[in-house]
Amino acid sequence: MINAEQNTLKLPGALDHAAAETFLEQMRQRTRGDAPLALDASDVEVLTLPCTQIILSAVRGSDSIRIKDPSAAFVAAFEDFGLDWKTYLDHSQPAEAEEYSGEALDAAPAQITAIAEDELPPISEKVMSKRILTIDDSKTIRDMLMLTLVEAGFDVIQAVDGQDGLDVLAKETSEVDVIITDINMPRMDGYEVIRNLRKDPAYKSKPILVLTTESDSDKKNLARDAGATGWMVKPFDPDRLVATVRKVAP
Repeated sequence: MINAEQNTLKLPGALDHAAAETFLEQMRQRTRGDAPLALDASDVEVLTLPCTQIILSAVRGSDSIRIKDPSAAFVAAFEDFGLDWKTYLDHSQPAEAEEYSGEALDAAPAQITAIAEDELPPISEKVMSKRILTIDDSKTIRDMLMLTLVEAGFDVIQAVDGQDGLDVLAKETSEVDVIITDINMPRMDGYEVIRNLRKDPAYKSKPILVLTTESDSDKKNLARDAGATGWMVKPFDPDRLVATVRKVAP
């Protein structure tokens, strides 16, 4: 429900997979004007990861969006994902770079070195020559990656699962500079995507970043052994994601 006079978007009780696309479109519509947007979270009882990512990306990317009256379930959902909702959503406290969950994989073909704050390029810097392939079976996550990376100046193409990712690359006539893949996907998971790409001379040393909800060390080791360049955990911080892509882009 939208209150036009106050530019308030009333969040539904269940912000689940089914609601994600509708919610994203409402966010886009309501942030086109000059008036600040208030997200009324008082009725939220269910908040899934994709919708958490939408809220995180939207609020981090705009000074005009605020959270209003968050319910206990809303706050608990962010805490379950390891996020302090006040830090990320209230703007009263700036988000710390140390919250970023990406990490280097020591045995990877192209390692991600530690990124110091003074090394991070401005988020507005354009890198139009770089092409990114994102592979994720969640349309919401693909949309958020598209919004984040295109805004940063990257050219983005998408695939809906691992097999589709390989098919997209096989058809591409232009070079892809960085690949970002999920792990848990139908038809072919991220590990198999990485193994297949590392067998191909064209992608033997291309940066491949894993973006997943998984944080288990054994799974990180599997990704490293398969040939992943780096590992990041969802929900992602848009600024740090862009900085990492710029860091590893050839």
